[in-house]
Amino acid sequence: MKIGPTFRLAGRALRRNKMRSLLTMLGIIIGVGAVIAMVGIGNGARSQIEGQIASLGQNMITVFPGSFSSGGARGGWGSASTLTPEEALVIAREIPGVVAVSPEVRDRQQVMGNGLNWNTQVLGESTDYLSIRAWELSDGAMFSETDVAGATKVAIIGKTIADQLYAGTDPIGQTLRIRNLPFKIIGVLRPKGFNFFGQDQDDTVIVPYTSAMRRVMGRTYLSAILIQAQSPEQMSAIQQSVGDLLQQRRRGREPDFTVRNQLELAEAATATSRTMTALLGSIAGVSLIVGGIGIMNIMLVSVTERTREIGIRMAVGAHGKDILLQFLIEAVTLSSLGGLLGIGIGFGVAEAVSHFAGWPTNVSASAVFASFFFSAAVGVFFGLYPAKKAAALDPIDALRYE
Repeated sequence: MKIGPTFRLAGRALRRNKMRSLLTMLGIIIGVGAVIAMVGIGNGARSQIEGQIASLGQNMITVFPGSFSSGGARGGWGSASTLTPEEALVIAREIPGVVAVSPEVRDRQQVMGNGLNWNTQVLGESTDYLSIRAWELSDGAMFSETDVAGATKVAIIGKTIADQLYAGTDPIGQTLRIRNLPFKIIGVLRPKGFNFFGQDQDDTVIVPYTSAMRRVMGRTYLSAILIQAQSPEQMSAIQQSVGDLLQQRRRGREPDFTVRNQLELAEAATATSRTMTALLGSIAGVSLIVGGIGIMNIMLVSVTERTREIGIRMAVGAHGKDILLQFLIEAVTLSSLGGLLGIGIGFGVAEAVSHFAGWPTNVSASAVFASFFFSAAVGVFFGLYPAKKAAALDPIDALRYE
């Protein structure tokens, strides 16, 4: 039998019981729709996290102060710092592929300006800080190398500081007092909002790290060293080289620093999201299996109902493979149509969630194709047994069936 007439016969058989066909497809529709929606929501959440991680900086490697061990007393990550500005300069000078370095000191301070005060984060950085963080200024200019060398009292402020202390006025050129020291505001950062850790990135004041260490905080050690690699491919090699260089300078002492790159942070941040997406997709995928069982059940009922029809077709010359192909086509048609309808519903649910709940969604093409082909495969798998049963009927027994 030609394939075209077989498709037409299968189509007529399904149209004879439209409601039953629709109810049979329902399991596949719900399964595919749920997979598309859940994967879209999970991908959207992961994209949002990756975007927030990217906002922390570009190709960034960070050296944190590590553990210490002294006189029997031991401490963990961040408990002590031996990082110095000189080490940051050595990293910039000696490690290939490093394009920017910023020695960082940070503290929270009560700052005053325009007759108001605000508790905020004060960062001491180098002139490379904005490049490393991929951060632009909305007004003014960044401080210079001369300002860093001379520990000049100049400051860059975030949008939150500008709103809290200088609302309705231009902060450029005004004085901001940090620990009662007057700093001249020379720039305002472009708003970045909250980061992945829930911190307001715009609630910050940036000054030259020399000014922060000598004038504001009275420190000799750094809170961190920020490093920018030339490309993402070089980050792992630079991370290893930075660790080797710092350990060499410690002359065999136990490591008291930790080197982390941005890719590791992104991997850790998105691992949970990927796990949840896979879990939700797997749970939704169970509906596809249930839908496939429903297709098998209905096809077995259909074989029983159409036993006499099968006997007549065999009596007039149809072969077993023709009967098998017809019933297999009916099963695959049910699952494929259900898959297409489920894809449409999944897109609709994802858009509704994005619109009404404000959650980001991202339905990937791979999820759509995988869901559709899986639904078609379900039709083949669960339709094969009923089709074989129909093809194995004896024509004489089928004609006698009432």
